[in-house]
Amino acid sequence: MKIRDIMTHQVASVNPRTNVVEAAQLMQKHDVGAIPVCEGEKILGILTDRDIVVRNIAHGRDPYSTPVQDIMTTKITSVNPEMSLNQAAGIMANEQIRRVPVVENEKLVGMVSLGDLATKAKYDVELARTLGDISFPSEPEKI
Repeated sequence: MKIRDIMTHQVASVNPRTNVVEAAQLMQKHDVGAIPVCEGEKILGILTDRDIVVRNIAHGRDPYSTPVQDIMTTKITSVNPEMSLNQAAGIMANEQIRRVPVVENEKLVGMVSLGDLATKAKYDVELARTLGDISFPSEPEKI
């Protein structure tokens, strides 16, 4: 089975100049925790719910006037639609990420999440083990 077989094909995205509120509303509408930031079909970054909280709200920035390009994650880890599920899970485990854009010829063609992989893992012991490595619990800093 390939990533192409399980990825979400219709992906909502925002442009870099979209403000944080509009992006958050689009994330709410589509019930997603991350949204690609694209210029045309080329992905420039990804905006996560964590980016909004840590890089915008926690700094007291106005989400109505802050463009997503100011707070998005620019280090993009992506997978190819022809990758096996195990290859993609390995990349996600190594990078400790739960959602990853699917890119082909520098064009965003889909998204795949930990949940997408997990639904297939019940049939694949190796994949299930790899998925277990994706989310290491962290100890919060004591206040």
